Amino acid sequence: MHTRVERAETGVLLAAEYLRAGELVAFPTETVYGLGADARRDDAVRKIFAAKGRPSGNPLIVHVADPADARPAAGLTAHWPLVAEKLAKRFWPGPLTLIVPRGPGLSALVSGGRHTVALRCPGHPVADALLRTFGGPLAAPSANRSGFTSPTTAAHVRAELEGRVPLILDGGACQIGLESTVIDISENVPTVLRPGAITVEMLREAIGGVQLGMTTVRLDESAASPGLHSRHYAPRTTAYRFTRAQWPLAQQYAAARKPVGLLSISEVVYLAAPHETMRMPADETAYARALYGALREADECGLNAILVLMPEERGGMWMAIQDRLTRATEPMPG
Repeated sequence: MHTRVERAETGVLLAAEYLRAGELVAFPTETVYGLGADARRDDAVRKIFAAKGRPSGNPLIVHVADPADARPAAGLTAHWPLVAEKLAKRFWPGPLTLIVPRGPGLSALVSGGRHTVALRCPGHPVADALLRTFGGPLAAPSANRSGFTSPTTAAHVRAELEGRVPLILDGGACQIGLESTVIDISENVPTVLRPGAITVEMLREAIGGVQLGMTTVRLDESAASPGLHSRHYAPRTTAYRFTRAQWPLAQQYAAARKPVGLLSISEVVYLAAPHETMRMPADETAYARALYGALREADECGLNAILVLMPEERGGMWMAIQDRLTRATEPMPG
């Protein structure tokens, strides 16, 4: 299969034709690039799992064009929780995914063996134009091979899925750079399953009591949300995380395994040549936007390992950054 890349401004009509034919299209959102297919068709959704090598128990996020159209577009009119209305009104379009009971209008394959569906209305002009032109809901996980680093540019998508997706819409770099917040509102207590740019603090301000449920599942287990597997978002080069207190251990490891790469906020902590040091922003928003690109850059350097100094900051978007880094890395050996 030949992979075609089109500028987003001119490629939306063509992309909608591909989707109506049951094909895959990669497109930008404000979080990461998504790999889209008609969420109502089993045959189209199966192509997502095949292209990504994704376990069937890992559910897909379904994207809709407009908050007001979420229920009818997804066939959820009779199952829409009241809290969903409040969250959608406050945070959609935007990087928030709601887990609600699945209606009859969607392929059951999007749910990973469960009776719920993850719904989101993306806040990106290209995603919005594509959804409106296509005229239906799109299942769209991140446009990368399963378990590896998510793409934030069209070039990242092509590097991952060349020959596996017929069309990529190039809409430039993603603004946020981390996947959406996922909150389960299908049960009594709203529960954040995956943190993101819509922070726990923001959700509690909007609806009151919100609990955290960021569990880890095995690859062969059915997950309640995307992004819960123990190995996820990872570079192909083995990556180890360490704290500032473990810096001497990291230095010993680097000396024994050189060359290695280092991702670090600190201006003090660095590695001398022949190692690669990648300075990360101290601001949480900028760090999130740069993270996946930095991991991909390190992957291309021919390193024996990547060492990641874990940020010490807490709360806000740092929770999402720490979640992604924990799943993308292993504990420092020794």
